[in-house]
Amino acid sequence: MSRYFDALETRSQDEREAALARDLPAVIARALTAPGLAAHLGPVDPAAITSRADLARLPLLRKSDLGAAQKAAFPFGGLTAKPAHAFAHIFQSPGPIYEPGDVSADWWRMGRFLHACGVGPGDIVQNCFGYHLTPAGMIFESGARAVGAAVLPAGTGQTELQVRAAVDVGTSVYSGTPDYLKVILDKAEEMGERLAITRAAVGGGALFPSLRQEYADRGIACLQCYATADLGNIAYESPAMEGMILDEGVIVEIVRPGTGDPVPEGEVGEVVVTTLNPDYPLVRFATGDLSALMPGVSPCGRTNARIRGWLGRADQTTKIKGMFVRPEQVAAFVAAHPEVKRARVIATRDGEMDVMTVRIETEATDTRRFAGGVVEALKLRGAIELVAPGSLPNDGKVIEDLRSYG
Repeated sequence: MSRYFDALETRSQDEREAALARDLPAVIARALTAPGLAAHLGPVDPAAITSRADLARLPLLRKSDLGAAQKAAFPFGGLTAKPAHAFAHIFQSPGPIYEPGDVSADWWRMGRFLHACGVGPGDIVQNCFGYHLTPAGMIFESGARAVGAAVLPAGTGQTELQVRAAVDVGTSVYSGTPDYLKVILDKAEEMGERLAITRAAVGGGALFPSLRQEYADRGIACLQCYATADLGNIAYESPAMEGMILDEGVIVEIVRPGTGDPVPEGEVGEVVVTTLNPDYPLVRFATGDLSALMPGVSPCGRTNARIRGWLGRADQTTKIKGMFVRPEQVAAFVAAHPEVKRARVIATRDGEMDVMTVRIETEATDTRRFAGGVVEALKLRGAIELVAPGSLPNDGKVIEDLRSYG
């Protein structure tokens, strides 16, 4: 098996940016054929969107926007470039939110991740992602098909039958959530059976270092990906296990929560993804997840940018003194004060009363100059603390709730 899935993984940065300049106008033009996306994007000339900076001027699309659009026009809210009956599958995720799916070559781009896991012809993948309504099972099955592996569509549950099937068919690869493999392995030991699984491709939950080490101790190399039902694969680990490499079929931005403004490399922010999928060309889809771009490239030789993986949720909306405070309000305050680098709202309690403190990174020394702006943006009065630029933690938080709800 070749070291890389295809030549795209080892392109130079210049080649990758040239491809982006070529592909972006086509993606925008395709998105404008979907009435829901056209209404969301507003007047835009696809030919004028040829760079990441151009892309960053377009509005964000959020999960809540999908739900609202779908309620107005089932099942896909006018956000797909072809009608629902033209897709191979229609899935339902909690919400409910409906997602399209297709069986054309590696539609969710999961093959790249499975190839990095060392999966290929001769392997049998026991796919323990769900096949009922939600798309995860089909997403990983599509990836296995792309690398030439056979699939045992196991789904979830019935652990004894999972063990029996793994033994009987000679499963060599597990795909599923990180923790369910341990359930299968423990049940196999209880049953006195020895499994042939040597690789695991996981997603949909946190892969804790201790669990990865337990699998390694059992002779199983475990790698994880970052994917969503709407976008497919976004990023994935390689055997180097230094961050998660961005997939070649998406454009990823890290933006300041509450805004669509990209943050500097290394700063934690919200993951925003534009997919190059012509059937479902989501533009600047805000995932609600936090991550950060890493410097350099992976030691494995893949040259695309990397992210640090999942670092929490960007939606930090908090109710203080009976009023909701949202990340976009904090962003509005920062935007209105050029001398402010960053700001963080901190919610605490004093006895039975809520307390709001606004911590501001600035060279300024007089808190009074910001009091009016805080009230205007947040609609609440609070204590103001001025701190030196670079003092606030690099964790993507602009609202921090320190109150105990126990």
